[in-house]
Amino acid sequence: MQNIKIGAVKELIIHNVGNKTNEEGTRFSDSVTDFNEIETEIKDLIESNFKFDELFSFHFLTNLDLNPVYTFLKSIFNDPSSFVEQSQNCGRYLYDKSTHPKVKSGELCLLYISDCEVDGLKTDAIALIKSENKDTVLNVSHKGDNFGIKAIKGMSINKLDKGCLVFNKNVETGYIVAIIDQSNRGSEAQYWREDFLGLRPIQNEFHQTNEFLSITKQFVTTQMPEDFEISKSEQIGLLNRSVEYFKSHESFDKKEFEKEVFSDSSVIESFRKFDNTYRSENNVEVADNFDISDRAVKKQSKVFKKVLKLDRNFDIYIKGDREKIEKGVESDGRKFYKIYYDIEN
Repeated sequence: MQNIKIGAVKELIIHNVGNKTNEEGTRFSDSVTDFNEIETEIKDLIESNFKFDELFSFHFLTNLDLNPVYTFLKSIFNDPSSFVEQSQNCGRYLYDKSTHPKVKSGELCLLYISDCEVDGLKTDAIALIKSENKDTVLNVSHKGDNFGIKAIKGMSINKLDKGCLVFNKNVETGYIVAIIDQSNRGSEAQYWREDFLGLRPIQNEFHQTNEFLSITKQFVTTQMPEDFEISKSEQIGLLNRSVEYFKSHESFDKKEFEKEVFSDSSVIESFRKFDNTYRSENNVEVADNFDISDRAVKKQSKVFKKVLKLDRNFDIYIKGDREKIEKGVESDGRKFYKIYYDIEN
């Protein structure tokens, strides 16, 4: 995780970008927006929404300078007077990429931010924000001896739909980029991160830890039931053991992990085959040795299944040793679990 602080917002401009397939068109501003009365709210909007655990960089298969958004923002960093012109270029390019039927029209905001800090070094940043879903607030106004009230729709200051925060650092390798995408599931979401921005994860410890735990979860929950006879409780036990390895080690070693978690040579062989296929099909790069990110472990452990649901009668929370729970079948066909314990609380 980078140590990052947000500086002061110096310029802001707003455009409207529609869905190209629906021929909704665009509306561009020709000058920057006055935001003096809401300067504090704008800064809070940036600071409260962007997280810096997983970071990205711009890329392009042949030449980084062929990535349009990278080129537009690079021009702004090199010549801040081109802010309006290059923001319009960003809007035109976003419109070209807004072809999926589920992509909503909305405001595209660009902000130029000065005096940010990345690992103690001062640098500028540019934020791109796309507002698609509007919040409703009740506006109360004083009218003579009474009060009036009406509903007003506007951009939420608490939750951004889509965002990209680019720090003017590591320019030759695609900058340091943080992103927001609240609709990051499904093909309609690809247009923001992949089609429009053209980003790939920076291979830091958070990304490495997060990706490997994801691979492990996919193997245990999808591939193992096909290759081996394994109960739900055994799957949960393996997931718990996977997380425990990452919690109890400062650095990751793939061979050590395989031995401690899977033990059996046939399971390890199956995992290695799945791992290679998964990386190839999903274009994932994970090293065999890396420092472990506690934040990534905490994030993944929240989505690892730990509860065994039996019909609608019982939920068994499996926290640790899977050897203390056994699965069986009675002579009359009824299924059961036998649980061993030392202390009852």
